[in-house]
Amino acid sequence: MATFWTYDYACSIHEEWTFLLRSRWTKVKGLYIVTRYTPFLLFASHLYLNFIPDEDPNKCQMINNICSCFSLISVICSESFFIIRTYALWNHNKIVLAIMLFSFLAVLIASVGIVFATTANAPFEISAIPSITGCYQTSGSDELFVPFVLLFALELGLICLTLIRAIQSWRGTNNPLSTVLLKHNIFYYACGVFWSMVNVFTSLFLHYAYNSLFQDFQFVILAILATRMHLYLWHADRHLRSDALMFIPMSDMSSPSHTA
Repeated sequence: MATFWTYDYACSIHEEWTFLLRSRWTKVKGLYIVTRYTPFLLFASHLYLNFIPDEDPNKCQMINNICSCFSLISVICSESFFIIRTYALWNHNKIVLAIMLFSFLAVLIASVGIVFATTANAPFEISAIPSITGCYQTSGSDELFVPFVLLFALELGLICLTLIRAIQSWRGTNNPLSTVLLKHNIFYYACGVFWSMVNVFTSLFLHYAYNSLFQDFQFVILAILATRMHLYLWHADRHLRSDALMFIPMSDMSSPSHTA
């Protein structure tokens, strides 16, 4: 996963630094930075957890809780991006915003309670290989599938809101940015629904090691999609603005000099 995230970062580094250096400082830009770089902190914590020289269970549990916090921050920021986008697609409808925020907060509170309650007593074991150190969990709680069921329901509701808006504005808008928003939202929510289903399946039927792998993979994929799509939208808007300036008549550009 770390290699995959690093490869994505290397491929988009030019577009990313153009955005970071030339865009205005806003709350959305701050959200982008947190969403983009939280997976790096998650990977660093996991690597430390896997190679920590002291196998103290209490220390292992503390680092595992830190990893869980970074995972939650990552998915919260990723979902926040597309809740804001869905709100924009609905022309800043306050009722739609209230429904999305209430659903999101309900899912978040329930998921946080389940995650920390089920991992508090999770056993840590020393690796069977003598030269390998680190904290390892061989089993987890069966209730870990519940947060992904809740996330699945949230993503399904958000994709329904996006599809309803897409049907309503199918012939009524010629704004290319609105079209990009619709396509991005549908693709993002579809990925969220798919990976939530995968994590429900792995939590119920596969070994815990595979379960934890797919959990982190989903969070990283959602973070990459959210930041990549925001970069694309910002560059598309910038390109449209530059094209609009190119088509301004010379008489309009020179009119202030005549009046002066």
